Amino acid sequence: MDDLRHNLDVLGFSMVPDLLDPDEIDSLIAALSAVDASDAVRKRGGVYAIRNLLAIVPAVARLATSDKLVSLVQSALGKDAFAVRGTLFDKTPDANWLVPWHQDLTICLKQRIDAAGFGPWTIKACVHHVQPPIAILEAMLAVRIHLDDCNERNGALRILPSTHHSSRFTAEQVDFAQRSNSPVTCSVRRGGAVLMKPLVLHASSAAVEPAHRRVIHIDYALPTLPSGLEWFAE
Repeated sequence: MDDLRHNLDVLGFSMVPDLLDPDEIDSLIAALSAVDASDAVRKRGGVYAIRNLLAIVPAVARLATSDKLVSLVQSALGKDAFAVRGTLFDKTPDANWLVPWHQDLTICLKQRIDAAGFGPWTIKACVHHVQPPIAILEAMLAVRIHLDDCNERNGALRILPSTHHSSRFTAEQVDFAQRSNSPVTCSVRRGGAVLMKPLVLHASSAAVEPAHRRVIHIDYALPTLPSGLEWFAE
């Protein structure tokens, strides 16, 4: 746990091998495959993205509150941390995209309440999304659970270490960071996980050998929000 906290504090990410066993992974894949079409589900030759995953797939909600994940997250954020958003990402031959360097800057809330430091607001899959003050993002952590082997050939996550110490990056700052830092490719075997701070710069390439590259991405945060705002998952 000390190494995990050190990596998150210094580098902005940490890799955890063998977090889930094969039976747990197979059960999650079966649950995801059974999801019906909705505004939150994107399909192109099969499901390749699902928003609002904690509400749509009970098996993922149970995973998010399991001792395995909660103990990892609370060791980094504190005992009050809880899951606030879940998303599925996949890359297939029919949905093989690249993601440019970026930070994760939005959160999901139950309703829009105009409050200082929150904005702009958008609605995605019927849920309110907003950019919060930086202090809220700094107190969050993403857990990315890999349901398939992931490497540089099939679009693994790439991270620019230690870029989470800055605030929101401008386009010029992102360009400078790319030229000034060496990216790390997060090659993770099936069942492993990447823990990541939202503000660390990250990207992924299109797969050279497109096949399933399923990742369950769960965001954790601390409960307190100002001005009556509430997390969507509360």
